[in-house]
Amino acid sequence: MNNLVYVNEEFFSTNVSAERLDALLAEGWRHFGVYFFRYSFSLYNGKIYHVIPLRIRLERFSLSKSQRRVIRKNSDLRYEVRPIKIDAEKIKLFEKHKKRFKQNVPDSIYTFLSPTRGIPCETMEIDVFLGNKLLAASFFDIGKESVSSVYAIFDLEESKRSLGILTMLLEIDFSTVTRKKFYYQGYAHRENSFYDYKKRFQGIEAYDWNSGSWKALS
Repeated sequence: MNNLVYVNEEFFSTNVSAERLDALLAEGWRHFGVYFFRYSFSLYNGKIYHVIPLRIRLERFSLSKSQRRVIRKNSDLRYEVRPIKIDAEKIKLFEKHKKRFKQNVPDSIYTFLSPTRGIPCETMEIDVFLGNKLLAASFFDIGKESVSSVYAIFDLEESKRSLGILTMLLEIDFSTVTRKKFYYQGYAHRENSFYDYKKRFQGIEAYDWNSGSWKALS
């Protein structure tokens, strides 16, 4: 992946089947709501980054020591998995969560999620609670053979809990229990960046824009 080809494509769709979603993800596509996109370069802080789509081949996944620590220190929390439902509590948590961004601050949770359930595909959520208080929520798509993480929000006052990692681990667990083959955690950069946390999982693969194939990420 030394010389990435330039890719910058998009389309809109309100109806994508589980099989079609698998095929799109396997070609490096992502989506926010009905907007589907894929690109091999991005610009951030005046610097050009090489974009790499990532996924985990679940048969090769195992927890690291640090991931086990994340699970242990959150053993006092409970979580629920259910079809997506955006309510006032999640919108309030989103407004708190977006304060962590200094650039490209999203306007609304609907920047990432469709306001209509089932459009463009089946989407689920994992809600994480301390007692009755919502600390985190993550949203993910369901394909026939894959699960794709879309977006996650969490309470910044609980940053020591590593809630973003926790929700990813819960999504991976859901993917394993439901016998999926792949878990897509989204885009990262080849260079060191804010997205490096997505690279720290066993069984990870990166999409090669040149060959159109997936290779183990060293």
